[in-house]
Amino acid sequence: MKATRSRSAWAGVRAVVGIAGVGLPVLSFLARLPAALCPIGTLLLLTEVDGIGRAGVVAGMLWLGQAVGGAPVGRLADRRGHRPVILVASLVNAGVIVALVGAVLVGLPAAVQAVLAGLTGATMPQVGPLSRTRWSVLTASRAEGPGRRGPASAPADGPERHEPASAPAEGFDGPELASVLPTGPDGKELTGRALSLDTTIDEISFMVGPALAATVVVLCHPAAGLLLAAVLGAVCGVLFAVHPTAPGPVRTGRVAAAGVPLVSPGLIVLWVMALGQGVIWGGANAGVSALSKELGDAGMAGFVWGGMAVTSTLAGLVTTALPVKRDLTVRLRWAIVAQTLLVLPLPAVDGFVGASLVIAGIGVAVAPHLIAVFGLGERIAPAARMGEAMGLLGAGLIIGQCVAAVVAGPLAEAYGYRAAFGLSCGAGPVACAVALLFVRGRWFGPLPAGAVGVPPAPVEAERERTGRSS
Repeated sequence: MKATRSRSAWAGVRAVVGIAGVGLPVLSFLARLPAALCPIGTLLLLTEVDGIGRAGVVAGMLWLGQAVGGAPVGRLADRRGHRPVILVASLVNAGVIVALVGAVLVGLPAAVQAVLAGLTGATMPQVGPLSRTRWSVLTASRAEGPGRRGPASAPADGPERHEPASAPAEGFDGPELASVLPTGPDGKELTGRALSLDTTIDEISFMVGPALAATVVVLCHPAAGLLLAAVLGAVCGVLFAVHPTAPGPVRTGRVAAAGVPLVSPGLIVLWVMALGQGVIWGGANAGVSALSKELGDAGMAGFVWGGMAVTSTLAGLVTTALPVKRDLTVRLRWAIVAQTLLVLPLPAVDGFVGASLVIAGIGVAVAPHLIAVFGLGERIAPAARMGEAMGLLGAGLIIGQCVAAVVAGPLAEAYGYRAAFGLSCGAGPVACAVALLFVRGRWFGPLPAGAVGVPPAPVEAERERTGRSS
């Protein structure tokens, strides 16, 4: 029995990886790192050159730019296709990062540095949200491809959903697609597993990024973290943009892409859940940093926080591998309730061991929560604006962390690390109440027919453009 379950779990992982190969997850991980490297890289560089006061302001502008730029970049990717948008954004972002480094090192005014930091955040190519969109298209292609069965049945607590047909990725067309797509989970389950894997990769990148930035700064130069982000964006971001799986512009049926409504009650609820997750993260992070400073070893904060990276990654991989037995709405409610309970012991910790155990415990519920948030976002967002929807949810996470950093830092400085932990403890019940009251099937059901669009493969989009010009 155990052997059968193990084979089934590994079959699920192989089914996801088999769609586009190992290269796409690895490339998307590397291309995401600039988003995680830039905030801490900016803090470290400015703190060394100009002091913590200016560092906080400039890093805050970078976070604000990321939050503001997420949805517009996603909208452009939906309308113009992933390839040109990610390509241009990656190159522009790399250039702006270099300009920011130059402005700091030559001592340009704080206003100039702040503007460049805002542009750095706003031009981030949004690899994480757009990668989730890409997996959604690829797994939908599996469900709708030749010889495959149609959409899976509706979730347990919601009505049947209208599933869009999606064109295959470049290089996989017609019977060829059917021959290379793996057998195993149906389209709906495979989409869930793919999004689980991608969300786990996102979490790993945001845990690895700050540690990597701190390491290269210590070993090389205060600007090394930002310069590494620029190099990764210019290389891996470009490679992710031109990868054969990049979807083309959205092709809508009855409704033009610009006219498809994006905001819905369900998406607002999911945005609030992402915001709450960001506040829980930010408060706990500030509390761990303040605790480490109080105990006389600030460098231990990264190791304590790394415990969450390990447990959250393991939880995400387990979620990817195992078959789905509960609807995403149920899983989201369970995950946020568990996380709320796991956060409560934080104010009681008084040393590294206790903090490490509690932070690692919280990580067990983080990945399942985010996987459910983005999975439900994929379910309810119109395909014509999927990239924009994912960018909006990602912005919620960033805004939550930014708000927590602004509030928890002064709290910890004035009242001690327990006050920062208290912010996380307060955010948990609020997010929990929102989930229990509003994450229900009536807002997470089907989209009306015609309210979805299909992002075609790059090859097909190119054929359409060629046909129009001839």
